[in-house]
Amino acid sequence: MTNNNAALDQVFHALSDKTRRAVIRRLSDGPITVSELAAPFGMALPSFMQHLKVLERSGLIRSTKAGRIRTCELEPATLDTAEDWLIGQRALWSERFDRLDAYLTKVQEDEDGVQAQNQTKVSPKG
Repeated sequence: MTNNNAALDQVFHALSDKTRRAVIRRLSDGPITVSELAAPFGMALPSFMQHLKVLERSGLIRSTKAGRIRTCELEPATLDTAEDWLIGQRALWSERFDRLDAYLTKVQEDEDGVQAQNQTKVSPKG
């Protein structure tokens, strides 16, 4: 469980940066060379490579080198793991909110009943 938590932490850390999220979006279209991937970001290649290292360490992307050309591609299974965790959290919180809603509805109904009883006691008899 701890290894899974650490891996999940790395994924969410990698996704916490807008540049890395943009890289993931671009890689969803298919593999691309590092220089093509870096071009729209207007940053020095060494700085951009740091972002790629974070993404690779998290398992979100992988890169291969053929000669002098490094190509990156998305690892969708890692995103699936994060998605599964989010789905589980959504289900957990949905259940909690449903229970809270039921409780608040009961409290409101109880208060409405007490107010109705108080009005009956206070109203004058004719």
